[in-house]
Amino acid sequence: MLYREAGQFKTSYAADQSLFPIAQDKWGILLLLAFALFAVPFLANEYMLNSILVPFLVFSLAAIGLNILTGYCGQLSLGTGGFMACGAFFAYKLTTAFPEIHIVAIFLLSGLGTALVGILFGIPSLRIKGFYLAVATLAAQFFLIWMFNKFGWWTNYSPSGVISAPPREVIPGVVVTGTSGTPEAKYIFLLVFVALLALLAKNLVRSRIGRTWMAIRDMDIAAEIIGIRPMFAKLSAFAVSSFFIGISGALWAFCYTGSVEALAFEINRSFQVLFMIIIGGLGSILGSFMGAAFIVLLPLALNNGMLMIDPTISVALVAHIEFMIFGALIVFFLIVEPHGLARLWTLAKEKLRLWPFPY
Repeated sequence: MLYREAGQFKTSYAADQSLFPIAQDKWGILLLLAFALFAVPFLANEYMLNSILVPFLVFSLAAIGLNILTGYCGQLSLGTGGFMACGAFFAYKLTTAFPEIHIVAIFLLSGLGTALVGILFGIPSLRIKGFYLAVATLAAQFFLIWMFNKFGWWTNYSPSGVISAPPREVIPGVVVTGTSGTPEAKYIFLLVFVALLALLAKNLVRSRIGRTWMAIRDMDIAAEIIGIRPMFAKLSAFAVSSFFIGISGALWAFCYTGSVEALAFEINRSFQVLFMIIIGGLGSILGSFMGAAFIVLLPLALNNGMLMIDPTISVALVAHIEFMIFGALIVFFLIVEPHGLARLWTLAKEKLRLWPFPY
């Protein structure tokens, strides 16, 4: 078998704790990224780029943000949609007020603004946790959506309340936002941007601050006894999580839909991202990508499968069946494999390493 680490000797602590301790993992990721960057834009059609790959990348970033808060720090949140809306509206106001600022800086600034909002709504986590905290973040979800709908300043007083994302170039001649950008340009920009942010998130959870998050998640009282400050750990988790989620909201509005509207970030969006990290795997960056791919592809597979069986089936019935399957899958993963698809992938790799004598 090819998946072996025989002959790979680690002579330092840094090499033993590297991001990819086995060379096959590193080369596999590099080959996958090279294929996604250089082959997919030429092989995929416009529908696959616009309707599958672009939302997959945006959802992956949102799932990474929620996974940092819920999977790594153990703070349950139902306000993901509201924080995505913050990123989208912050980005819109920044682009209209400061059109000379580069679009990448706009996305990063919208993430920083959302991080401040996350810290504000993360203050209740210092006194409450579990389902009580979930209710507090749910209140944040409803309040933020109400605020963006109520005050016309956020939409520059548009009569309809829906505004179009202005076109912006990432490099001269390459538009990646709004409806004028090409699908290939948007996909390549999102792939590189999300990959860099995922690398940042992976290194964060492996750093000292990531270990404090996991200590709070496992047992907050014991973590406080050994010197970890719960206030810093929890609020930093809310800030970093909201930073990633805010950027994903800005990318959703500017690179995917091309419009900024609060209705796109209602409570169903929060549950959708929560389903991603449950199915993909709590406490796993890879699980965030797996869960996003599963949630994006499942509705398409259901719609095509139902139409093949019965072309006259109603769209409402397919939508109800989709919710039923989501619920059944969540119950299944919580009972059979609480760590989701990422854990199954890890077990498969461990068996390959020991083949032909897997445990």
